Amino acid sequence: QVHLVESGGGLVQPGGSLRLSCAVSGDISSINFMTWFRQAPGKERELVATITRDGHTNYADSVKGRFALSRDNAKNTVYLQMSSLKPEDTAVYYCFVDTFLGNSWGQGTQVTVSS
Repeated sequence: QVHLVESGGGLVQPGGSLRLSCAVSGDISSINFMTWFRQAPGKERELVATITRDGHTNYADSVKGRFALSRDNAKNTVYLQMSSLKPEDTAVYYCFVDTFLGNSWGQGTQVTVSS
């Protein structure tokens, strides 16, 4: 029922920052929660962070204290602010939304952390 478009990925040096965006269209009133996943080459998909409809957030231990979720309801957009980036954060990042009518995935955005 909803469509997701991701942006904000790129190349950054270790210790740097990036902000990913996930813009949502469709029946946003049906959203239960939104989650960021990531997948590095040769590895399984990993849950990074989740934000619920009421704004509560949860983070994987590997990113806790460095990543922060936020949302702008007027723009129908959720953000993942990534700070103190490490080479092991390199992955394709995907936005995922769970609604009461179905699930949707973003197209993915590449984040590369390298000096």
